[in-house]
Amino acid sequence: MVNEMPPFEEIRAFYAVISAWLLAQTLKVLQGVIREKKIDFRWFLDTGGMPSSHSAAVASLATVTGLYYGFQSLPFGITLCYSLIIMFDAAGVRRNVGKQAIILNKIVDELSKGQQLEEQRIKELLGHTPLQVFVGAFLGIIISILFCV
Repeated sequence: MVNEMPPFEEIRAFYAVISAWLLAQTLKVLQGVIREKKIDFRWFLDTGGMPSSHSAAVASLATVTGLYYGFQSLPFGITLCYSLIIMFDAAGVRRNVGKQAIILNKIVDELSKGQQLEEQRIKELLGHTPLQVFVGAFLGIIISILFCV
């Protein structure tokens, strides 16, 4: 039987996960501001970029679960498995979809030179490089340790 976490600890764990995601997204927005010399609040919800906020959030979730329930517990095993799937998806499947979007956008651009097309361009930055996933996961782990230890 899994021990219940005291309510205060649950709140700290929740804040750790949210803070990891928010910090990762904020870092991406700051990079956008530096790069584009303007602020776009839609960047807070965009996918892709450094660091991976998906990885930060799920690594934080797995870390707080391990810290509170033990790193050999079933809840930690479940969250670790979930985290690895999300991070694999961020670096694998979603990254390849982004590469396909680049190719499709080139095809649309080429076709539109010769005739009127009503196709919209596809968002190209969907996934992450392995480094972006690693940095996001590292950020999530550090934030969780700072919040919960």
